[in-house]
Amino acid sequence: MSLQRDQRAREVKVVLLGDTGVGKSSLVLRFITNEFKQYQESTIGASFMSKLIMVDGSPIKFQIWDTAGQEKYHSLAPMYYKGAAAAIVVYDITKESTFQTLKDWVAELRSQGPENIVIAVAGNKSDLESEREVDTATAQSYAHSIGASFLETSAKTKANVDEIFSNISKQLPEQERAGQYHNKLNLKAGKGSSGGCC
Repeated sequence: MSLQRDQRAREVKVVLLGDTGVGKSSLVLRFITNEFKQYQESTIGASFMSKLIMVDGSPIKFQIWDTAGQEKYHSLAPMYYKGAAAAIVVYDITKESTFQTLKDWVAELRSQGPENIVIAVAGNKSDLESEREVDTATAQSYAHSIGASFLETSAKTKANVDEIFSNISKQLPEQERAGQYHNKLNLKAGKGSSGGCC
């Protein structure tokens, strides 16, 4: 009932993490503008874009922070995922090393990021199947083990690009009721709560 009453766009901060060259900027560009650039310059620091979408009749405004993957910018990442509702951790299916580094990003998110952050794992460049180094089942199993959603994406063909953001938005309402939103309500009075809080 309260969700139907409140039709203001809910703002959702999403941060993209992953090694340089995995296609984070290309995924964001495809999602926001439906464009693809074959040769995208590396992000310096971070870039910000936003997009309003409707999910199940409710407006959601994604505030997307695309972080630089280069090692020299790694120490800046916590500044960008602070206060994020979700993170898309991206690896390149044609480079096994990027999948291994993804695990480090997830570990860092778990230790330094928001407690209830929704994590999605994106295996990008699925259009390069003949060059695949990371098995789909392996990545899917890993994502399941950390409670993350998983999709293989292609910024080039647009495969699963909209879907990964849509999946995140569908996970958020449950999370906000159980976590972030519940914490705000706790500031008022000590009425009985109907769910675990963190």
